[in-house]
Amino acid sequence: MKNVHLKFLTVASICIFFFSSISYAQPGPKVLVVNAHPDDETSFPIILYKITHDLKGTVDLALITDGQGGFNGSELGSEYYGYNLTDSVVGRSELPRIRKKELMLAGDIMGIRQYYFFDQRDDYYHLDPMPYVSGLRWDVPFIEKKLDQILAAGQYDYIITMLPYAGQHGHHKTAVIMALRALQRYKGEKRPVIIAGSTYKDETPDAYTVLEGFPETAVKKKAPSYYLDVATHFGHGKQVSYKTVAQWVIACYKSQGDMQENPLYKGDKETFRLFDINDDTAIQKTSQLFEQLRKSGYSAQQ
Repeated sequence: MKNVHLKFLTVASICIFFFSSISYAQPGPKVLVVNAHPDDETSFPIILYKITHDLKGTVDLALITDGQGGFNGSELGSEYYGYNLTDSVVGRSELPRIRKKELMLAGDIMGIRQYYFFDQRDDYYHLDPMPYVSGLRWDVPFIEKKLDQILAAGQYDYIITMLPYAGQHGHHKTAVIMALRALQRYKGEKRPVIIAGSTYKDETPDAYTVLEGFPETAVKKKAPSYYLDVATHFGHGKQVSYKTVAQWVIACYKSQGDMQENPLYKGDKETFRLFDINDDTAIQKTSQLFEQLRKSGYSAQQ
């Protein structure tokens, strides 16, 4: 009887080791997000949450600016933090520290693993990316070197950026361009797929094709758009949706009071497009990713 018990334990141990090995050998996707400001990820927080929680993947975030320019709309944030953040001098002094903390609190909710801070000056809002892309306002060689190092070390499956449409902030556009150019320089065997994320109120994306003057920003014409439905309700009485997670994330940014009134996160579907610099295998890979997302977590209950 003792020998039978020992044999059973041995077989059980082998099975545990075998299935643990499979689990370890097949982790979820590895993703790098490249954004300009703390809170930009509120344009697509649910895909990040589902990748880390439902698919057991990893998400890292590269942040280009120091966030010091976010002092407009900080009236209530000033009360909360005890600084007159709406004063540009005070705001530019205190906001880099405050907004990094807010980002990491939001990142705890989304499951972000690693942060890379580039600390380029968040100067002011305008639409022109040229002062930054040209190196006039930002240290482009530093950004390029650091992105190259991150991509080489990270061995990512996907890079996610914002969509650089014409009406987008110049900082946002530049962050996207920096990510695209880093991928163009990338020499590794495992080439990540780069996609642009945004949120719409329905499944009809804007008629975006390319940011004028920057051909690398073109989206792949023959590729579908990919959608992540975050508003379908689940649970007891169908009272909960993944939009709850988005509101948790937004609530972390107390220095940015206008987000609660008119949040970046507007719609019911997170929408993603493939950039044209991806090869044709990217379509199949990305389709598989969104099928996994659709069948995972609470999405699978719909």
